[in-house]
Amino acid sequence: MRMPPVLRAQARACANLDSPFMARLLTGLADRWPAGSALGQLCEGWEDVDLGPSGASLPLRIAGGLHALVLRDEDADLAAVYPPHQVADAALIDTVLAAIERHQAFFADWMKNAPQTNEVRRAAVLIAAAHEIAARHPLPFAVSELGASGGLNLMFDRFALKTPAGRLGPDAPALTLSPEWDGPFPAPAPFTVADRRGVDLNPLDPHDTADALRLSAYLWADQPHRLELTRAAIAAQAAPVDRSDAIDWLAARLEMPRPGQLHLIYHTVAWQYFPAAAQTRGRALIEAAGTRASSDSPLAWLGMEADGGTGAAITLRLWPGDITLTLGRADFHGRWIRWTGL
Repeated sequence: MRMPPVLRAQARACANLDSPFMARLLTGLADRWPAGSALGQLCEGWEDVDLGPSGASLPLRIAGGLHALVLRDEDADLAAVYPPHQVADAALIDTVLAAIERHQAFFADWMKNAPQTNEVRRAAVLIAAAHEIAARHPLPFAVSELGASGGLNLMFDRFALKTPAGRLGPDAPALTLSPEWDGPFPAPAPFTVADRRGVDLNPLDPHDTADALRLSAYLWADQPHRLELTRAAIAAQAAPVDRSDAIDWLAARLEMPRPGQLHLIYHTVAWQYFPAAAQTRGRALIEAAGTRASSDSPLAWLGMEADGGTGAAITLRLWPGDITLTLGRADFHGRWIRWTGL
């Protein structure tokens, strides 16, 4: 069977990201995988070679579907074994397997779409970096987010970052992020966002009921704070996200003249999923645009992406001058930030 190993691998990843419930759920499914069920046959016959988190992410699709049933109040028995309720592992998996059997048609449809989240806590990195950039280039920002999903983090300037080391953001923020912070804290450098737009191959409209459910269902049931932040961000979201190939879209954005503005391109745990050829082309486009940058129209490229180390590397390139900086590291879900700054 193909599924038990990838379920266990995803369970370990969830445990490392502070979700004991997801670890229990996925481990239990691995131990008692219903290979003969409709869902079992669908997964076993999946065309992708990699069914795990680097490929089709079938364990997360299954967990997201189960959570969606709970959030939509469509299965009272399932809701009774989900957080905040505490039940034994055997009772949890008995109930989950029964729900999978009851909702065969739902899962056949749900599994068609890859997991899609919009981790709001990653905006803490955007807030800190924006203040560092603004200290060097005190100009209005035009922001372009690659892999924006529902566009929640396009509103980062309306969020606050609060830690024992300091606070950044508006006085009346849409939400407040409080990651564990280590390192120097950025000095406040006021900035405005004059233009904001994102791109995604499959953008979600957070104001659409079905899309909002998808964004919420992939948040883990024993982490209600993530759901609270997402709902607050949905209420504040007012930025367009275009359906397009990210690099084609970026090429057009880079051709737009922006006198008196800093163009900030950013992506958080998205670039690493672009095909190698797209990364090469995107890098070349950004570097070419960098050669055209000036003090009146600078360019910044900010990334928060996996590099094989703990968490994600936070990198920044600035033009004119083609300055490359490592700003620190961050947890993939924004739980902690190790900041080095500029």
